[in-house]
Amino acid sequence: MSGLDDRLSVLKEKQSSASLQVRTFGSFSAVVDGQSISSKTWGRDKTLQLFQFLITARSRSSLHREKIIDRLWEDAEKDEGDRNFKVALHGINKALEPNRPPRTDPKFIIRQGITYQINHEEIWIDAQAVEDYIAVANEARGTNDNIAISAYRSALECHSGIYLPNRIYEDWSSEERERLQVLILSAYISLAELMLKQQPLETVRLAQKAISIDNTWEDAYQLQMKAYLTQGNRPAAIKSYQQCVKVLDKEFGLDPLPETQEIYDSIM
Repeated sequence: MSGLDDRLSVLKEKQSSASLQVRTFGSFSAVVDGQSISSKTWGRDKTLQLFQFLITARSRSSLHREKIIDRLWEDAEKDEGDRNFKVALHGINKALEPNRPPRTDPKFIIRQGITYQINHEEIWIDAQAVEDYIAVANEARGTNDNIAISAYRSALECHSGIYLPNRIYEDWSSEERERLQVLILSAYISLAELMLKQQPLETVRLAQKAISIDNTWEDAYQLQMKAYLTQGNRPAAIKSYQQCVKVLDKEFGLDPLPETQEIYDSIM
Protein backbone atom coordinates (compact mmCIF):
# COMPACT_ATOMS: atom_id res chain seq x y z
CA MET A 1 0.00 0.00 0.00
CA SER A 2 3.04 2.28 0.09
CA GLY A 3 2.46 2.97 -3.60
CA LEU A 4 -0.93 4.53 -2.85
CA ASP A 5 0.58 6.49 0.01
CA ASP A 6 3.21 7.84 -2.35
CA ARG A 7 0.60 8.75 -4.99
CA LEU A 8 -1.41 10.63 -2.40
CA SER A 9 1.67 12.53 -1.24
CA VAL A 10 2.58 13.45 -4.82
CA LEU A 11 -0.92 14.79 -5.45
CA LYS A 12 -0.81 16.94 -2.33
CA GLU A 13 2.66 18.20 -3.19
CA LYS A 14 1.61 19.24 -6.69
CA GLN A 15 -1.28 21.27 -5.29
CA SER A 16 1.18 23.54 -3.51
CA SER A 17 4.15 23.45 -5.87
CA ALA A 18 2.66 23.83 -9.38
CA SER A 19 3.61 27.03 -11.21
CA LEU A 20 0.01 27.63 -12.26
CA GLN A 21 -2.95 26.80 -10.02
CA VAL A 22 -6.41 26.87 -11.57
CA ARG A 23 -9.68 26.68 -9.66
CA THR A 24 -12.87 25.96 -11.56
CA PHE A 25 -15.41 25.14 -8.84
CA GLY A 26 -17.71 27.85 -7.50
CA SER A 27 -15.80 30.57 -9.35
CA PHE A 28 -12.87 30.64 -11.73
CA SER A 29 -9.41 31.78 -10.72
CA ALA A 30 -5.84 31.29 -11.89
CA VAL A 31 -2.70 31.97 -9.86
CA VAL A 32 0.77 32.04 -11.46
CA ASP A 33 3.74 31.89 -9.10
CA GLY A 34 1.58 33.25 -6.29
CA GLN A 35 0.10 36.09 -8.35
CA SER A 36 -3.62 36.04 -9.13
CA ILE A 37 -4.58 36.81 -12.73
CA SER A 38 -7.24 39.53 -12.79
CA SER A 39 -10.08 39.83 -15.28
CA LYS A 40 -8.33 42.92 -16.64
CA THR A 41 -5.21 40.85 -17.33
CA TRP A 42 -7.23 38.27 -19.24
CA GLY A 43 -8.63 41.09 -21.37
CA ARG A 44 -11.11 39.78 -23.95
CA ASP A 45 -13.62 37.18 -22.82
CA LYS A 46 -12.62 35.02 -25.81
CA THR A 47 -9.16 34.68 -24.24
CA LEU A 48 -10.59 33.33 -21.00
CA GLN A 49 -13.09 31.23 -22.95
CA LEU A 50 -10.32 29.48 -24.90
CA PHE A 51 -8.28 28.83 -21.77
CA GLN A 52 -11.29 27.39 -19.94
CA PHE A 53 -12.08 25.23 -22.95
CA LEU A 54 -8.53 23.82 -22.95
CA ILE A 55 -8.84 23.16 -19.22
CA THR A 56 -12.16 21.39 -19.79
CA ALA A 57 -10.66 19.24 -22.57
CA ARG A 58 -7.54 18.47 -20.51
CA SER A 59 -7.99 14.68 -20.71
CA ARG A 60 -7.49 14.68 -24.48
CA SER A 61 -3.94 14.27 -25.75
CA SER A 62 -4.27 17.25 -28.08
CA LEU A 63 -6.91 19.36 -29.82
CA HIS A 64 -6.95 20.34 -33.46
CA ARG A 65 -7.26 24.09 -33.94
CA GLU A 66 -10.20 23.78 -36.33
CA LYS A 67 -12.14 21.63 -33.85
CA ILE A 68 -11.51 24.14 -31.08
CA ILE A 69 -12.77 26.97 -33.28
CA ASP A 70 -15.84 24.95 -34.27
CA ARG A 71 -16.75 24.26 -30.63
CA LEU A 72 -16.21 27.82 -29.40
CA TRP A 73 -17.24 29.97 -32.36
CA GLU A 74 -19.27 27.70 -34.62
CA ASP A 75 -21.17 30.60 -36.20
CA ALA A 76 -18.04 32.50 -37.18
CA GLU A 77 -16.75 32.56 -40.74
CA LYS A 78 -13.41 30.79 -41.26
CA ASP A 79 -11.32 33.97 -41.28
CA GLU A 80 -13.12 35.31 -38.23
CA GLY A 81 -12.72 32.01 -36.37
CA ASP A 82 -9.01 31.85 -37.19
CA ARG A 83 -8.59 35.43 -36.01
CA ASN A 84 -10.51 34.74 -32.78
CA PHE A 85 -8.27 31.77 -32.04
CA LYS A 86 -5.02 33.58 -32.82
CA VAL A 87 -5.92 36.61 -30.69
CA ALA A 88 -7.24 34.46 -27.81
CA LEU A 89 -4.17 32.19 -27.75
CA HIS A 90 -1.87 35.22 -27.76
CA GLY A 91 -3.92 36.65 -24.89
CA ILE A 92 -3.56 33.45 -22.85
CA ASN A 93 0.21 33.33 -23.24
CA LYS A 94 0.51 37.04 -22.44
CA ALA A 95 -1.65 36.72 -19.32
CA LEU A 96 0.17 33.63 -18.02
CA GLU A 97 3.70 34.59 -19.05
CA PRO A 98 3.97 38.36 -19.49
CA ASN A 99 7.76 38.24 -19.26
CA ARG A 100 8.42 35.25 -21.51
CA PRO A 101 11.50 35.89 -23.70
CA PRO A 102 10.86 36.25 -27.46
CA ARG A 103 11.10 33.10 -29.63
CA THR A 104 10.71 30.74 -26.67
CA ASP A 105 7.94 28.18 -26.35
CA PRO A 106 5.05 28.91 -23.99
CA LYS A 107 5.29 27.09 -20.66
CA PHE A 108 1.63 26.29 -20.07
CA ILE A 109 0.12 25.70 -23.52
CA ILE A 110 1.82 23.06 -25.67
CA ARG A 111 1.61 23.42 -29.44
CA GLN A 112 2.38 20.57 -31.83
CA GLY A 113 1.78 21.71 -35.39
CA ILE A 114 -1.86 22.77 -35.40
CA THR A 115 -2.85 20.90 -32.24
CA TYR A 116 -2.86 22.29 -28.71
CA GLN A 117 -3.09 21.07 -25.13
CA ILE A 118 -2.32 22.26 -21.64
CA ASN A 119 0.95 21.30 -19.96
CA HIS A 120 -0.13 18.99 -17.14
CA GLU A 121 3.34 19.04 -15.61
CA GLU A 122 3.14 22.75 -14.87
CA ILE A 123 -0.56 23.21 -14.05
CA TRP A 124 -2.60 22.14 -11.01
CA ILE A 125 -6.35 22.09 -11.72
CA ASP A 126 -8.87 21.49 -8.93
CA ALA A 127 -11.14 19.45 -11.23
CA GLN A 128 -8.28 17.14 -12.20
CA ALA A 129 -7.18 16.86 -8.59
CA VAL A 130 -10.69 15.71 -7.67
CA GLU A 131 -10.43 12.92 -10.23
CA ASP A 132 -6.95 11.90 -9.13
CA TYR A 133 -7.77 11.87 -5.41
CA ILE A 134 -10.93 9.83 -6.00
CA ALA A 135 -8.99 7.33 -8.14
CA VAL A 136 -6.56 6.77 -5.25
CA ALA A 137 -9.43 6.54 -2.73
CA ASN A 138 -11.37 4.01 -4.79
CA GLU A 139 -8.26 1.86 -5.20
CA ALA A 140 -7.42 2.01 -1.49
CA ARG A 141 -10.94 1.36 -0.23
CA GLY A 142 -11.30 -2.05 1.36
CA THR A 143 -7.56 -2.61 1.74
CA ASN A 144 -6.46 0.61 3.44
CA ASP A 145 -9.46 2.66 4.49
CA ASN A 146 -7.31 5.30 6.19
CA ILE A 147 -5.77 6.23 2.84
CA ALA A 148 -9.20 6.07 1.20
CA ILE A 149 -10.68 8.43 3.81
CA SER A 150 -7.78 10.88 3.44
CA ALA A 151 -8.02 10.84 -0.35
CA TYR A 152 -11.81 11.30 -0.39
CA ARG A 153 -11.48 14.23 2.01
CA SER A 154 -8.81 15.82 -0.16
CA ALA A 155 -11.04 15.46 -3.21
CA LEU A 156 -14.01 17.07 -1.46
CA GLU A 157 -11.86 19.91 -0.14
CA CYS A 158 -11.12 20.83 -3.76
CA HIS A 159 -14.82 21.18 -4.51
CA SER A 160 -16.53 24.48 -3.69
CA GLY A 161 -19.46 24.76 -6.08
CA ILE A 162 -20.51 24.03 -9.63
CA TYR A 163 -17.93 23.73 -12.41
CA LEU A 164 -17.20 26.96 -14.31
CA PRO A 165 -20.35 28.83 -13.29
CA ASN A 166 -19.51 31.60 -15.76
CA ARG A 167 -19.92 29.05 -18.61
CA ILE A 168 -23.06 27.37 -17.37
CA TYR A 169 -24.87 27.97 -20.66
CA GLU A 170 -22.01 26.79 -22.88
CA ASP A 171 -22.59 23.39 -24.48
CA TRP A 172 -18.91 22.47 -24.31
CA SER A 173 -18.86 22.77 -20.51
CA SER A 174 -22.13 21.02 -19.63
CA GLU A 175 -20.95 17.42 -20.10
CA GLU A 176 -17.90 17.99 -17.93
CA ARG A 177 -20.00 19.76 -15.30
CA GLU A 178 -22.40 16.82 -15.06
CA ARG A 179 -19.58 14.25 -15.01
CA LEU A 180 -17.76 16.04 -12.20
CA GLN A 181 -20.96 16.39 -10.19
CA VAL A 182 -21.52 12.63 -10.32
CA LEU A 183 -17.91 12.09 -9.21
CA ILE A 184 -18.33 14.47 -6.28
CA LEU A 185 -21.62 12.90 -5.21
CA SER A 186 -20.09 9.43 -5.36
CA ALA A 187 -17.17 10.63 -3.23
CA TYR A 188 -19.53 12.01 -0.58
CA ILE A 189 -21.43 8.72 -0.48
CA SER A 190 -18.27 6.57 -0.38
CA LEU A 191 -16.78 8.61 2.45
CA ALA A 192 -20.11 8.62 4.30
CA GLU A 193 -20.21 4.81 4.09
CA LEU A 194 -16.69 4.55 5.51
CA MET A 195 -17.62 6.80 8.44
CA LEU A 196 -20.95 5.11 9.23
CA LYS A 197 -19.92 2.80 12.07
CA GLN A 198 -17.39 5.03 13.83
CA GLN A 199 -18.81 8.50 13.19
CA PRO A 200 -22.50 8.33 12.25
CA LEU A 201 -22.92 12.09 12.76
CA GLU A 202 -20.24 12.66 10.12
CA THR A 203 -22.14 10.33 7.82
CA VAL A 204 -25.24 12.47 8.32
CA ARG A 205 -23.27 15.63 7.52
CA LEU A 206 -21.77 14.13 4.36
CA ALA A 207 -25.15 12.82 3.21
CA GLN A 208 -26.66 16.26 3.73
CA LYS A 209 -23.87 17.80 1.63
CA ALA A 210 -24.69 15.38 -1.17
CA ILE A 211 -28.40 16.22 -0.91
CA SER A 212 -27.59 19.94 -1.10
CA ILE A 213 -25.92 19.25 -4.46
CA ASP A 214 -28.66 16.95 -5.77
CA ASN A 215 -31.73 16.52 -3.61
CA THR A 216 -32.80 13.42 -5.60
CA TRP A 217 -29.62 11.45 -4.78
CA GLU A 218 -31.29 8.52 -3.07
CA ASP A 219 -28.10 6.90 -1.75
CA ALA A 220 -27.68 9.94 0.51
CA TYR A 221 -31.10 9.46 2.10
CA GLN A 222 -30.36 5.78 2.66
CA LEU A 223 -27.14 6.62 4.49
CA GLN A 224 -28.84 9.31 6.55
CA MET A 225 -31.44 6.80 7.67
CA LYS A 226 -28.77 4.22 8.57
CA ALA A 227 -26.70 6.79 10.46
CA TYR A 228 -29.67 7.99 12.49
CA LEU A 229 -30.56 4.37 13.29
CA THR A 230 -26.98 3.75 14.44
CA GLN A 231 -27.45 6.64 16.85
CA GLY A 232 -30.83 5.32 17.95
CA ASN A 233 -32.58 8.39 16.53
CA ARG A 234 -35.63 6.69 15.01
CA PRO A 235 -37.69 9.90 14.46
CA ALA A 236 -34.88 11.50 12.43
CA ALA A 237 -34.52 8.33 10.34
CA ILE A 238 -38.24 8.37 9.59
CA LYS A 239 -38.08 12.04 8.68
CA SER A 240 -35.25 11.33 6.22
CA TYR A 241 -37.37 8.68 4.56
CA GLN A 242 -40.36 10.98 4.33
CA GLN A 243 -38.21 13.70 2.78
CA CYS A 244 -36.92 11.21 0.23
CA VAL A 245 -40.46 10.11 -0.69
CA LYS A 246 -41.60 13.71 -1.09
CA VAL A 247 -38.67 14.76 -3.28
CA LEU A 248 -38.79 11.72 -5.57
CA ASP A 249 -42.53 12.09 -6.05
CA LYS A 250 -42.25 15.81 -6.80
CA GLU A 251 -39.29 15.54 -9.19
CA PHE A 252 -39.95 12.24 -10.96
CA GLY A 253 -43.31 10.91 -9.83
CA LEU A 254 -41.50 7.83 -8.48
CA ASP A 255 -41.46 5.80 -5.27
CA PRO A 256 -38.18 5.15 -3.43
CA LEU A 257 -36.06 2.18 -4.47
CA PRO A 258 -36.67 -1.21 -2.77
CA GLU A 259 -33.41 -0.76 -0.85
CA THR A 260 -34.70 2.49 0.67
CA GLN A 261 -38.02 0.87 1.51
CA GLU A 262 -36.24 -2.02 3.22
CA ILE A 263 -34.37 0.40 5.50
CA TYR A 264 -37.66 2.11 6.34
CA ASP A 265 -39.32 -1.23 7.06
CA SER A 266 -36.52 -2.10 9.46
CA ILE A 267 -37.15 1.19 11.28
CA MET A 268 -40.87 0.51 11.58
